[in-house]
Amino acid sequence: MPPKKVEAPPKTVLLGRPGSSLKVGIVGLPNVGKSTFFNILSKKGVPAENRPFCTIDPNTADINIPDERFDKLCAIFKPLSEVPAQVHIRDIAGLVRGASGGEGLGNAFLSHISECDGIIHMVRAFDGEEITHVEGELDPVRDLEIIFSELVAKDLQVVNGLVDKLTTIVNRGMDKTKKGDLDIMIKVKEVLESGKQIRCAQWNNKEIDFLNTLQLITAKPAMFLVNMSEKDYFRQRNKWLAKLKEWIDDQTGELMIPFSAEFESSLMSMTPEQAKAYCDENKTKSQITRIITSAYGCINLIHYFTAGHDEVKCWTIQRGTKAPQAAGRIHTDMEKGFICADVIHWADFDALESEARCRDEGKQHQEGRTYDVQGGDIILFKFNAAKGGKK
Repeated sequence: MPPKKVEAPPKTVLLGRPGSSLKVGIVGLPNVGKSTFFNILSKKGVPAENRPFCTIDPNTADINIPDERFDKLCAIFKPLSEVPAQVHIRDIAGLVRGASGGEGLGNAFLSHISECDGIIHMVRAFDGEEITHVEGELDPVRDLEIIFSELVAKDLQVVNGLVDKLTTIVNRGMDKTKKGDLDIMIKVKEVLESGKQIRCAQWNNKEIDFLNTLQLITAKPAMFLVNMSEKDYFRQRNKWLAKLKEWIDDQTGELMIPFSAEFESSLMSMTPEQAKAYCDENKTKSQITRIITSAYGCINLIHYFTAGHDEVKCWTIQRGTKAPQAAGRIHTDMEKGFICADVIHWADFDALESEARCRDEGKQHQEGRTYDVQGGDIILFKFNAAKGGKK
């Protein structure tokens, strides 16, 4: 049976906290490969043992975002300093059935997820008696259902408390402005009680603004990694892949990437030449670059460039950021005194390979306060001289 057709993706609820260090958490049951995967990303060598709760406090790392545009700018300008874009990754301890009620130190682990801005759900699709499964047998669809139900239950605890508090305030006439908040919270409660993730329901802009103040777990954007054995990854065959794709499409419609932590770990122990030969021999390639860039995009991030012989730097912003706020990522004075932005779109620079040629051929544009900065833009901001001159 073909996967159920998914409607147009709902508007993202979580927009993040502009200017903050945005984080992506790796979430799943114990022994699904989270710490092994984190080691591959970070090369930190954190414990990855065959026992539940090997990870208690989250392991964290800032991972560079692979970007050929950044590499090309560095090759052209040969700067003294190179600053790539990064995403902050957290390896969160395994959740178990009943985590929302405190099982397996679940409340502490769920609080770690609450601190993240996006989620990488990792599920295990490999057999192996030598690596125990907390549920006794392999069933990745059931595992995702457990994780989803625990996250929904945790959000319901928060929402029920807020509904009770707002109901008291409204009924006593303490604050008439809270009636609208209560109406939204009742709708949120109904969505959760139906078993649905908050980000997968339809919300208007007013509701989204309110939801973004709550930081509910099921409002956070997500992606899914399916951890297969090396053998299955080489064959691109696994009996769970179609079932998982159908379940994810039905629930959220978000990205699913099959990969093999076993294979990626093997590549880490090889020289670049050996790794290339191994991939060629098995007619496959690493998925790490795709996973990292997808995690970055998962939390709605893009970056623009400032470029010169002193420094080529990526400035991370959220998609839809206006020019003054993008300037504020460099310095708050630049946002306060913003005048305009001289912008070269990446496609134009890529073709001409020179800021001077872009200016000569009319490819540098002067943009004002309403301009939505695009990923890959090369920008020179101008701001009020009383605030510090040009940057």
